[in-house]
Parts: sequence; structure tokens; C-alpha cells
Amino acid sequence: MASVDSPGRDEPRPEQTETRNLPVPVPPQPPVPAGGDGWVQRALRILFRWKASTVRADLKSLLERGPPGEMGFSPKEGAMLKNILALRERRIEDVMLPRADIIAVQQEISLGELVRIFESAGHSRLVAYNDTLDDPIGMVHIRDLIAFMTARAAVSPEANAKRKRPLPAGLDLKTINLAMPLSAARIVRTILFVPPSMPAMDLLAKMQATRIHLALVIDEYGGTDGLVSMEDIVEQIVGDIADEHDVDEPLGVVRHSDGSFLADARAGLEDVAASIGVDFDVREHLGDIDTLGGYLVTKAGHVPVRGELVAGPPGFEIEVLDADPRRVKRAKIYRSKDRRLTRMRDARRREDEAAAAKAQPAAEASSAPKPSPSEP
Repeated sequence: MASVDSPGRDEPRPEQTETRNLPVPVPPQPPVPAGGDGWVQRALRILFRWKASTVRADLKSLLERGPPGEMGFSPKEGAMLKNILALRERRIEDVMLPRADIIAVQQEISLGELVRIFESAGHSRLVAYNDTLDDPIGMVHIRDLIAFMTARAAVSPEANAKRKRPLPAGLDLKTINLAMPLSAARIVRTILFVPPSMPAMDLLAKMQATRIHLALVIDEYGGTDGLVSMEDIVEQIVGDIADEHDVDEPLGVVRHSDGSFLADARAGLEDVAASIGVDFDVREHLGDIDTLGGYLVTKAGHVPVRGELVAGPPGFEIEVLDADPRRVKRAKIYRSKDRRLTRMRDARRREDEAAAAKAQPAAEASSAPKPSPSEP
């Protein structure tokens, strides 16, 4: 029974006779830009899918606007930040080692020959294949090779102690069969296979997850197109990484005193044009061709042979100095008039040498002693 002093259930309490604002949870609202979102911004979003600036875009704009030092970054930090932002647009085909430069071994190669190839190649990992490079089976790591040879050469401490002359480190290298094929050693590891269009950032994440730091680039027909290591991707951020086994290579393009240019065929076509000057106009090819070797193949319609002359941009001729059936290795670039002068000088020199060769027997004959009249 309700108390006489208390109001009924349907009667409002005295404090409820006035309107009160009770606390109600309100979801967070996005900040409103100063001045509000005008009709111009709305029209840009609708018509041109315009979006407000992002932190990434702001950072990229700041790095492009002025020197990094003004923003508190060192030049190296600024360069690395730019490279990190650009890595999103990089594809595997932009960073891979071309097929022609891949050092690979056949699975039936002997261990002795494999050691020699490791010594000359300067790499810790080599691709292994069955019959051709288009039929890869994996990769071989030099650490696995050393571990296999060490296990085969190991001598137990008891047996080593009984020898008249104990073996150093307990290893008998004579027990290693260097004629054993790689396939019998069973030290070939798995390798990654990726398409050339794969983003470099995605491959880096995949290498980190699988702990496989080497990938073969496979084209749409299943053939081997190139090779990518984790170091190749990291170099896109920090720049070239040289270790104690790397040998300093000469510049891609070297100017000679006669006005010609000696170039590595792997040199970038844009770098070659920058080294020679604006007269070496290859702008129409820059979108499709990356290297000087690719330019020569395109211009000739085939892989040029050693000694072949290929017409370059107007006013230039390119002589192939070194090539194999798969690629051009070195070339010499002449201005057309310089090439004509060189030909004339070479022809004049050959004529002088021929004349000197003819004059030498006559001079020797004239200098020979003549017999005296009294002699019979």
C-alpha cells in the first residue's frame, strides 16, 4: 500500500514538474574545417572526386617543396623518406635483375664446380634449375653447402685422437666427394615465384613472412624473366648496399679524348642521354626502353653482334664492342662526323703502315754490302 505522504504512481513528483537536460552520450563528430564545408568543396568532391589532404600527401609535398634541412631532416633522411613514399608505386619489374644477368647452376653440377662458381659469382645464393632456367627447382645457399661438406669431413674426437697426426679441427677434407652432383646432396631450398607486376612492398612483406629472401620473376608464359632478392628491395629505400666482396665498377658512360663515349649496355638510357648531352635525343624511347642495350636491340631489330654499327639518334652512330647471342655488353657511341674522321684517320694509318712495310725491304736491299769488282 502506498504511503499517504508519497505521490501516486501516475502523479509526477514535484522535481519532475520542470524540464531538465539529462546527460546523453553523443558520438564523436568529425572536426569541421574553418569556415565550414562550402559549396565549392562539395562540388569538387562530386565532380572530380576531390579528397581532403592526407598526412602522406602533406609529407610528400613538404619533401618536394624545399630542402629537408628546413624541416629538421638530414639529407639522407629526406632521401630515404622520399624513397619510402615512392616504394608504393614500384613493381617487381622495376627492381629485378634481368634474366641475362642471372647466375644459375644446373642441378647435376658437381660440388667441386659449384664451389668454383660460388667463388667467382660473389653471391651467397644461386638459382638451381633442371634443364633450362625456365625449369627452376629452387636455390642453393653457400651456408648449406659448407654445412654439408663439414658434416661429410667430420671425424669423431676418439678416432682423431688415435691418429699419429690429429686432423686440424677434426676435419678430413679428403673424404668429401667433390664429384657428387648437387641433386644428390639434397641441399636445394625453396624459392619464391612472383609475377613482374607484383608491388615491391608486397614481396618484401612476403619475404619477411616466409623467411625466403630470393624470388624468381615468372612471365605470363611461365618463363623466367628476372630475379629479385630482399637486398634489391631494401636498396630502393636506403640506396646501393656494397659489401666487402663488391668491386667498384667504372661509370656507365665514359667520355674519351676523341669525343666518343664508351658505355656499358646495362646503363640506363636516360643516364646515357644525360652524359652525352641534349643532342643524343632518345625521349621517344624512354617510356618503353630502360637500357642502352635495349635501345640497340630495338633499333637493330635483333641482338647486334660484335662490330656491328647501329644508327642512333640523328647525328650519332653506335658500334657494338662486346656481345653474346643473348645481349649486348659494351658499345661505343660516336657523333657521325667524328666517326667519319676516325675512319679517315684509320684508313690513313693503314696506308702509312702498308707503305712503310713496302719500303722496308727496299731499304734493306739498298743498305746491303755490294760485292767488289775483283771478286769472282
